[in-house]
Amino acid sequence: MTHTPLRPLPTRSARGTAVAACAAVSLLASGCTGSDGADSDATTAGKAGASGIKVALITHSAPDDAFWERVRKGAEDAAAKDGIDLAYESDPDAAGQAKLVREAVADKVDGIAVTLAKPEAMKSAVAAAKAAGIPVVGLNSGIDAWKSGGLLQYFGQDESVAGRAVGDKLDSLRAKHALCVIHERGNVAVEARCAGVKKTFGGRTDLLYVDGTDEDALTDSVAAALRQDPTIDEVVMNGAQFALEAVKSVKDAGSKAEIATFDLNNDIVKSVQSGDVQFAVDQQPYLQGYLAVDAFWLYRTNGNVSGGGEEPVLTGPAFVTKENVASVAKFAANGTR
Repeated sequence: MTHTPLRPLPTRSARGTAVAACAAVSLLASGCTGSDGADSDATTAGKAGASGIKVALITHSAPDDAFWERVRKGAEDAAAKDGIDLAYESDPDAAGQAKLVREAVADKVDGIAVTLAKPEAMKSAVAAAKAAGIPVVGLNSGIDAWKSGGLLQYFGQDESVAGRAVGDKLDSLRAKHALCVIHERGNVAVEARCAGVKKTFGGRTDLLYVDGTDEDALTDSVAAALRQDPTIDEVVMNGAQFALEAVKSVKDAGSKAEIATFDLNNDIVKSVQSGDVQFAVDQQPYLQGYLAVDAFWLYRTNGNVSGGGEEPVLTGPAFVTKENVASVAKFAANGTR
């Protein structure tokens, strides 16, 4: 796959985005005001490149993934506020993602934010960035690898903690037999979630590996598993779009199993409201993208390192259920939750 050099993304004006992101920025102790009299730093921000900082955000996203659009939106809003030139690139193939990191190093960016879904494959590329004096922060995937890999800081959900929380939640719902569906073999975040579920859930947990790039095959595989074992009463999915496919699987199989999912989007909000999905675990992808980019502005202008470089900044897990879904619905509709 051939990739062109990283290009700055168009940034929106800071007015509006700075106010909306204030709560997120407060986690990193930056100045933020909701009045028209914003501080001088916020006033300077909003002009692309005003800060003189160029940042590359490089993820393992597949094309047209709604989850990653939320990450990207958060990153763009932070860049707009801070006056950062932001370039976003992605490749679901670990070798391709590593190549993009090396290209960012060659472009002499001032910072790289990267996901570590497959940490071993990214080691040499991250090392190249460090050797070039470019600070690297992690987000979303690789919470057990960012510190040993020499990254400056990390923003995301502890997937093991989230998985264990789901296991406890299933116990409280009196589930007996869970099917945890892994759509990408070897993805450390997804594997950790299901391992966490299995660790705390008092019932039986089975793992099902499927091809997340083939929606029809995924739907058929889940339906086949439900037909084969009617005792499965909970299907745990690892992505909002996959949960929507699981709704079809349950209907196709004539199963009475409930569906739970990690991650959230507007369609899942509607499915939780209708009862098609029992609950969702929100790791707040918008916040991950926002904080990862804003971190470079804070580091460059004030020497801040969130967590002191010792601890990650956690963005989840937050459970979205029928009881509280109304409180996040409008944000999901805006593409920020």
